Amino acid sequence: MSNHNHQYIVREGWISIVTNLLLFGLKYWAGLVSGSIALIADAWHTLTDSVSSVIVLVGGKVSNKPADEEHPFGHGRAEHIAAVIIGVLLAIVAFDFVLSSVEKFNSREGGNFGTIAIVVTIISIVGKEVLAQYAFWGYRKTKSSMLKADAWHHRTDSLSSIIILIGIFVGKFYWWMDSLLALIVALMIAYASYEILSKEIRGLLGERIDPELIRAIKVDIDGLLEREVYIHHFHLHQYGQHNELSCHIKLPATMSLNEAHAICTRIENRIKEKFDLVTTIHPEPLEE
Repeated sequence: MSNHNHQYIVREGWISIVTNLLLFGLKYWAGLVSGSIALIADAWHTLTDSVSSVIVLVGGKVSNKPADEEHPFGHGRAEHIAAVIIGVLLAIVAFDFVLSSVEKFNSREGGNFGTIAIVVTIISIVGKEVLAQYAFWGYRKTKSSMLKADAWHHRTDSLSSIIILIGIFVGKFYWWMDSLLALIVALMIAYASYEILSKEIRGLLGERIDPELIRAIKVDIDGLLEREVYIHHFHLHQYGQHNELSCHIKLPATMSLNEAHAICTRIENRIKEKFDLVTTIHPEPLEE
């Protein structure tokens, strides 16, 4: 990861931590005043955003470390691990919300919403959406999966606050509204957790290379060389922002080692320049 990209992650992480701590205090206080389990649960959701932002900072620092003897391909997968931790945190919070919602529903306890709850919820919606937009902007700049995961964490908090705000206005008519809101928030967070975990786990396990990328590489190499090399057997290994590609080519069995090496080097340089992939090529004898 470049130093420029690392700076985006560090800046987003610190802004998120400070903002979320302030919002947590406001929402928790408003939840206590109103007696709303949905607001208190939403406050704890906001606090987990601060925890996830700490993970973003640590993951960004680790993934930015250069390759070493024990990690010859760098530390880029720390980004994926950090995103998985964020997804697990979301799942835990969602499960806790479900338990709290069911418990309050069984006790037939409602919330006493007032002006304080409305004002604090509106502040939370605006603040969290601003954080989400900033994190998404950073993701578009850096392509960091950590920033994308953190952005969705902010977005789910903003959406849950919108649902709570709607519920505040109708909650006075239905005692069970607070329990229902907490359950809806839990389901939204659970879905965000699923989206993050499914993507990151697929990346860690290894995914099939995009057929369009293979096609683009073949077309580009065909136009680069004077001879057909039958490039095939592609494998892509992803390490965060660092990606390693391996493939095979076919060359005449009588070709000298120097000439075969020159062709392989030329292809490797081209793929690095055009597709930003570090490539290792295995030449095979071409059957005449």
